[in-house]
Amino acid sequence: MERATSPHPLIGHQVALLTITGFWAFYVLVVTLRAALLDYNAQAILFERRLMVALAGVLVTWILYVGLRMADRRSLGFRVGCTFIGAIPCAVILASANFYIFYLYDPISLFKDPSIGRSVEDLREKLGLSFWQEIADISITHYFFLIAWGAFYVAIGYAREVREAERKTSRFAQAAQDAELRSLRYQVNPHFLFNTLNSLSSLVMIGKPKEAEAMIQNLSNFYRTSLSSDPLEDVTLAEEVELQRLYLEIESVRHPKRLRVKIDIPDAVMGQHVPALILQPLVENAIKYGVSRTTRPVELTISAKSEGDVLILSVVDDGEAVDPDHVGGNGIGLANVRDRLEARYKSAARLDTQEIPGGGFVAMLTLPLNRRIAP
Repeated sequence: MERATSPHPLIGHQVALLTITGFWAFYVLVVTLRAALLDYNAQAILFERRLMVALAGVLVTWILYVGLRMADRRSLGFRVGCTFIGAIPCAVILASANFYIFYLYDPISLFKDPSIGRSVEDLREKLGLSFWQEIADISITHYFFLIAWGAFYVAIGYAREVREAERKTSRFAQAAQDAELRSLRYQVNPHFLFNTLNSLSSLVMIGKPKEAEAMIQNLSNFYRTSLSSDPLEDVTLAEEVELQRLYLEIESVRHPKRLRVKIDIPDAVMGQHVPALILQPLVENAIKYGVSRTTRPVELTISAKSEGDVLILSVVDDGEAVDPDHVGGNGIGLANVRDRLEARYKSAARLDTQEIPGGGFVAMLTLPLNRRIAP
């Protein structure tokens, strides 16, 4: 049985220690500047004691950090509540340490005016403050300081949690897109195989064993080539055209006198990458509607060219006129092409179809160029 691993902490010890130290260094700086402005006596001694308070503050804040760390991965409201509640005892502990360091441990005179008193203890007696009132007063000051650090800690942790969620969402979205591309890509092969087996059956039934054998050999070569590639990886246009040559050789066995093939693609764009078998449904469509429905010779042309930053691939036949549904591209094959383009390129690619006046059909793919065309 696999052991479950707990999620890693949102903030590590090193980052926590750096932020805590930074906060208390800021505290020492601010209080020292305040004491300098008020012109207290014994500045050097007071500075040493502030450092002692700051050290105590680091230790107490570290205790608060350990407590807040246990609340990691809980709701934001829960973590904020823990910060406000956990800072209370920490502030009291820190106030007690502050009181001892400044008021009980070797009291010193802070004021130059002797009428005010020798020490803070004298001033406290003049003001009539009890021990607990003094602790409460100091606790409030430190409480808000601890709250400030706690809020900073929770904010950093929450921001990291949001980033992790975004990365996870991105991975899930990519996985979903990959699954969709695989599904759409694998739809092509069964559709093609079904049509080819029908053709093979027809050849056997009319007594053409040599043609059937040639079709089986071409079919084997086609699937060996097409299935060896990763469905998520693109192929070069040269490889895609070679696959279509294999397929058209299969179809030429069925239509030896009617199918004429022309491939008009300049060498400059043969290195462009396109989705594997993206031309297959378009070529099948031309065979099904342009060649199979007529008794006269039909020319099927596969062409490509680059225009600006796009690659345009066209499959054109000069067969019989087609019905409006075919022109609209509502068939399974053309729908598959549109879905694959949407999954792979979003709005950067499209499939356009058009009937040719007098007979024939054009299916045109527009894809983004993926490398510079050689001059």
